[in-house]
Amino acid sequence: MMTAAERGPASVYPSPLDVDSLDMWGATVGLPEQVATAVSSARGLAGLPGHDQVENVVVLGMGGSGIAGDLLVAAAAPFMPVPVTVVKGYEPPDFVGTGSLVFAMSFSGNTEETLEAAAGAYEAGASLIVVSGGGALVDLAREWDVPVVPVPTDIPQPRAALGAMSIPPLVLLEEIGLFPGAIQWVDQAVEQLRIRRDQLARPGSLAEDLARQIGRTIPLVHSSGDLGAAAALRWKAQINENAKCPAFFNVYPELCHNELAGWGQHGDATRQLITLVNLRHDAEHPQVSRRFELVADVLREVMADVIEVRASGEGDLAQLLDLALIGDFVSLHLAGNEGIDPGPIPVLVDLKNDLAVGAG
Repeated sequence: MMTAAERGPASVYPSPLDVDSLDMWGATVGLPEQVATAVSSARGLAGLPGHDQVENVVVLGMGGSGIAGDLLVAAAAPFMPVPVTVVKGYEPPDFVGTGSLVFAMSFSGNTEETLEAAAGAYEAGASLIVVSGGGALVDLAREWDVPVVPVPTDIPQPRAALGAMSIPPLVLLEEIGLFPGAIQWVDQAVEQLRIRRDQLARPGSLAEDLARQIGRTIPLVHSSGDLGAAAALRWKAQINENAKCPAFFNVYPELCHNELAGWGQHGDATRQLITLVNLRHDAEHPQVSRRFELVADVLREVMADVIEVRASGEGDLAQLLDLALIGDFVSLHLAGNEGIDPGPIPVLVDLKNDLAVGAG
């Protein structure tokens, strides 16, 4: 008979949620293993362009798939010899051409924005790589004879496929020679994710405490740099989709040049409504670290609470995924506290269906 550990992490850490029809808890608990498995799914892919053929890298994707582009910018772009652009829309940039390496990312393979942008990139002569679980995008990839990295179809929602979607481009960039050391960074991220998961999946965890502190207020998530921007966006999106709650984010140092002034009015209302969550990491510029402290002193007067979450792990990728995993668990506890099923997102499905009808 298999032990609980052999059956997988979800059996080791049973869900505390009363309602979870798609087992989002299990998918979240399994993120470290998902990241590790994603490495092997991308290795040895045929049809990659040569190092000298690539003048720029473009990532196409929306929502839970599009976050892969933000992660690539944060973790890989600073070390790459070519620029990286993330496109969350219908059209690739005009500069896309024969010197472009384009990753088309769609968990379902049917995201209309990504399909249209991928077709535009292919017509422009770009080297295209598809990362998808199937659908029309994989059909087009076969028609175009471009490489496909398959994404497991047993993942319940695109937002639960963070590892499966975001890790393959890093591995492929290493194989092309544009991001040396990617596998090492991924291994260190997996190590940190396992440590953090083992903390967060237990009763009385940091995530449970953070969800209790946020309560029914609206989270405003602040962080810094590309690393922090990706983590803060992930927190916002996960709270939106899992907890069905409003949430917002902004990034240092830019917010010090506009948003900060906006808290000069309506403090009597915001003090009841909004909780500030500061996501901190080791890659902060020293002046940004000072800004966090100075701004917190101002905003404590107009916020329900000011919460700080610090990343752990070796390297930017590990720290980004560490912050993301904390936010994922917080969003599940926020859902659980209100008896909300974190999986289904009917309003988004209805919108897509309405758009499809209109397009027809």
